[in-house]
Amino acid sequence: MNIPAPFSQNQMRFFWNCFNHWFNVAEGGKRGGKNVLITMAYCTILEKHPSRIHLIAGVSTATARLNILDCDGFGLKNYFEGRCREGTYQNRDCLYIQTATGEKVVLVSGGGKAGDEKLIKGNTYGTAYITEANECSETFIKEVFDRTLSSPDRKVFHDLNPKAEGHWYYENILNLHEKKQNENPEYGFNYGHFTIADNMSISDDQLRAVLATYDRSTVWYARDILGKRKAAEGLVYPFFSAGQDTYLFHGDASHIDGQFYVSIDYGTHNPCSMGLWVIHDGKALRIKESYFDSRAERVQRTDEEHYAELERLTKGYYIQAVVVDPSAASFIETIRRHGKYLVIPADNDVLNGIRCVASLMQAGLVTIHESCAASRREFGLYSWDDKAKEDRVVKENDHAMDDIRYFCYTILAPLIRWADWRRK
Repeated sequence: MNIPAPFSQNQMRFFWNCFNHWFNVAEGGKRGGKNVLITMAYCTILEKHPSRIHLIAGVSTATARLNILDCDGFGLKNYFEGRCREGTYQNRDCLYIQTATGEKVVLVSGGGKAGDEKLIKGNTYGTAYITEANECSETFIKEVFDRTLSSPDRKVFHDLNPKAEGHWYYENILNLHEKKQNENPEYGFNYGHFTIADNMSISDDQLRAVLATYDRSTVWYARDILGKRKAAEGLVYPFFSAGQDTYLFHGDASHIDGQFYVSIDYGTHNPCSMGLWVIHDGKALRIKESYFDSRAERVQRTDEEHYAELERLTKGYYIQAVVVDPSAASFIETIRRHGKYLVIPADNDVLNGIRCVASLMQAGLVTIHESCAASRREFGLYSWDDKAKEDRVVKENDHAMDDIRYFCYTILAPLIRWADWRRK
């Protein structure tokens, strides 16, 4: 069995409180050890719990498996190594575990979509652990509370990364239980806040390297490093405006050889943005771009005309693949019909894509040629929607931003195996 790094005093305090509190919430920055901490407490409780049926969940079953069953090698399968097997129970994915008090069945569920709560009905669960709880649907969270009510030793665990203060999880879940705990110290709510400083497996050199990839003015620094609940506001990429030269390539780029790609944010009424990229020695450069705004030009392009522009942009280059806005079905089909380019629908995960772009750029792995005027303009305008309760960008000045995100998140990050530590 793999043994995790020692817990900090802050983590140990939370760990021991888990055994005499029914609702346990670990919140804080990335790499604060929340998953490992709760998983160790959860496994210890499972070992002697009198109930047979239990539940683990996340925004998807894949998330639950990654964060709880695996948990960087410290998950349930590690803790119960040699005593567990994956299988199904009532046609649901589960982990069967042999414990000191008999066989346990731990069901694995997704909880991120409306209607996912139906997947967990019909059972009473002795314990439940929901990872990234504030990414799940509110109805699912509440159903889990209901499904554990009659447990002889009720335990519910949540881990979460910070959101804005107005997020529904704080207003409808956390604040309620904090209030009840304050009114009655015996209520049973255990809350812990953790940051990367609590992670004893990260050396000082590693910590300094991590901090060097952050602009302290961004929402990501406040949330990921400080573990603060902060609204996304202002510019999405403030570091670019603060020091453009750091992220720009000046001069002739024709001598740079490597693998060439194109990213496209398709538009007919809205602008269509295309970027030509070269990947060399693990780094990417946006060599040049095409940006067509039909409203400004007072004429719309057809799919065939957009395709002709793609050929003009790529003339003289061998293109590995073209990554396109996944909603542009007709244009994707046009590219495929011509048979010249491999076309890939982009992964359109906006928030994780933005995080990926920011981390790659701040790590010096993505630069923009000085001639890319549309990209430079949008970097200075692309903003968060300050009025939204959840993280949302203003849908303006976002077309080059979207095609850059498609390239970074769908092509570059997997290609160079960018294991961005912030993802957990």
